[in-house]
Amino acid sequence: MCKAGEILSNVNLQGDYYSVEFYAPEIAQTAVAGQFVHVKIGDERGDWILRRPFSICNTDSEKGTVNVVYKVVGKGTAELSRIAPGVCCDVMGPLGNGFVPVEDATPVAVCGGYGAAATFMLTRSSKKGVLLLGARSTADIILTDRYEKAGFDVRLATNDGSAGTKGFVTDLIPQLLAERPGEKFCFYACGPHPMLMALAKLLKKLGQEGQLSIDHRMCCGVGSCFACVVKVVDPGSADGWRYARSCSEGPVFKLEDVYVEE
Repeated sequence: MCKAGEILSNVNLQGDYYSVEFYAPEIAQTAVAGQFVHVKIGDERGDWILRRPFSICNTDSEKGTVNVVYKVVGKGTAELSRIAPGVCCDVMGPLGNGFVPVEDATPVAVCGGYGAAATFMLTRSSKKGVLLLGARSTADIILTDRYEKAGFDVRLATNDGSAGTKGFVTDLIPQLLAERPGEKFCFYACGPHPMLMALAKLLKKLGQEGQLSIDHRMCCGVGSCFACVVKVVDPGSADGWRYARSCSEGPVFKLEDVYVEE
């Protein structure tokens, strides 16, 4: 019989990108798009003593499974990529605040690289939307087949022009708005911090509605250590901002709460 946290599959998608499926029925029952799990990888030696946070890509409540898509970027994720099915990990979650679908708006997921994993569960909405995915090159384009199968209109931007529009993912937004004037959108985003800040600035300028997943390197994952703070708007402070714990107050913040440096 499967134990909670057991790895059912752990496969390479392409390059440094992997997809792992955990048996975690309690998490699968309650998780929403934008939340994350905190995974203890291996034993407590050296670089693996801290848990690693991963956005939840998808869940299956009937099978009790939780899918995570990750990129090998360090020793912890490299170790995870080597763990075979049948091994149990300590998986804590679901954690953080996720995206809140706006029912009367067309969902637009704006993602950088594997940030597309954090927004995928939005495809469960009855209102089919758009995926705007940005990456350095074709090698970093992932999950588009899953979005297309879910009925989303997929549009790409790459820095080197190897796929879609040459440029940044934010370059795709004015074109989308011009094509569909008068349509109400809500933008849901996850990706590198510079991308998110540029997106927040653009969406505020355009008067659009949005929710952004903004996080920082996490330690505890539950708001106790204050290591993952990010700046959020605070009209009552002298500087107009305060620090918020991205693991517990986020990682998803409403656009109006996102503080953008001038």
